[in-house]
Amino acid sequence: MASYAKDPRCIAMADALVPLLRRTCPENGGGYGGSYQVNLDDEEAVGLGGVELIRAAMRKAARQLGWKVTTIGMIGTRHGTMVAVSDTREAPEEHSVAINDAMNDRMRAALHKVWGEPGPAPVQRGSVALMTQEFRAAVAQTSL
Repeated sequence: MASYAKDPRCIAMADALVPLLRRTCPENGGGYGGSYQVNLDDEEAVGLGGVELIRAAMRKAARQLGWKVTTIGMIGTRHGTMVAVSDTREAPEEHSVAINDAMNDRMRAALHKVWGEPGPAPVQRGSVALMTQEFRAAVAQTSL
């Protein structure tokens, strides 16, 4: 397996990702509980260096924020290439309520969508579609 940690493309992408990952942390969560996912066309992912480079950049950015991370990267899903990172640290008790509330809000929004309930879906902070667009914009500003 190739190491991308010192690859200039990985470093530039990670630097662009840090503020995006930081924003996914729940409000009043003390910087804990963030997660980030992008769904790209397979060709687009290859053009950016491939799923492993994108995954390495996400891991590098998350570690800059002090996250203990889990990452996944899959090519050829029904959504194209999917890459995600998640903070797996246990949050201090003073932040756990905010993090649990944010997780419950995301779950409610997902169930609302799945069940097709009438009316507006609960507000969900950071949809995958929005994260993907932010990712594209941030990466485009780097010289990859």
